[in-house]
Amino acid sequence: MNSKTIALVLIALGIVVLAYSGITYTTRGKPVNILGAHIETTQSHFIPPVAGALMLAGGIVLLVVSPQRA
Repeated sequence: MNSKTIALVLIALGIVVLAYSGITYTTRGKPVNILGAHIETTQSHFIPPVAGALMLAGGIVLLVVSPQRA
């Protein structure tokens, strides 16, 4: 992947995170066994809007600064 592709992906992800005022997603946690009962846990993760702004700014900088091929 070249730097232009990475820049465009960062810009797109930054816009999505900013548009939704942050994104929350869940992942599977460690299974817990208590007295023979098997319990599945989940963990919630939050991507704050500041991270979206940084991705957007980083993508723009990468797009502007990336070397241009003739």
